[in-house]
Amino acid sequence: MIRVRGLTKRFGTTTVLDDIDLDIADGERVVVIGPSGTGKSTLLRCLNFLDRPEAGRIEIGSVSVDAARAGRRDILALRRATSFVFQNYALFANRTAKENIMEALVTVQGRSKAEAEARAMEVLGETGLADKADSYPAALSGGQQQRVGIGRAMAIGAELMLFDEPTSALDPEWVGEVLDLMRRVAERRQTMLIVTHEMSFAREIADRILFMDGGRIVEQGPPADLLSSPRDERLQRFLRRVG
Repeated sequence: MIRVRGLTKRFGTTTVLDDIDLDIADGERVVVIGPSGTGKSTLLRCLNFLDRPEAGRIEIGSVSVDAARAGRRDILALRRATSFVFQNYALFANRTAKENIMEALVTVQGRSKAEAEARAMEVLGETGLADKADSYPAALSGGQQQRVGIGRAMAIGAELMLFDEPTSALDPEWVGEVLDLMRRVAERRQTMLIVTHEMSFAREIADRILFMDGGRIVEQGPPADLLSSPRDERLQRFLRRVG
């Protein structure tokens, strides 16, 4: 169970997240939509302290952190409970696909190199990239790089997987393979929080969709309800633009 209360983030005088409350059940797939610049990516980044919130409490399973008082140990605990898929892949250019997946297993989870390598190869098999284990990111397509990024997140076995617009940097030809892999992850009832502009994918995969605007969750509900019969005027305008 993930529980967020009063999550607030400011950049200078601009409030990007405004007192956010959010609950996510185990195994639930939640998709976040909304206009650009409304705090969607910042929400994800604050949940594992890539951006530090000014206030709020974050609970992920047995980990409970007061954002205003969080120390290094608290932040590490949150990062062990989450895994992050970045829109720009964020792979280490000087490490192979296998080594990119091994990195967090060794440095964050403290696994032996042999154990991390075995797990990395298992995950590369699941992502269809076993034959690319020794390839460097520069030799991989954008879709393959993002599949390595998702594999890295899968390998950790975190309670919550965070996806920050995972297809936005991809050429159209590679989007499908990344979405297919995300579908396979979702079928395992992995708890997922996904920021995306892929509306048909959101409708298909989400148990619940959140619409954010102005740093707040304005409306939420099952995809069929929220996308077909939106109540808030801002959501109605947004859906007309992206529809």
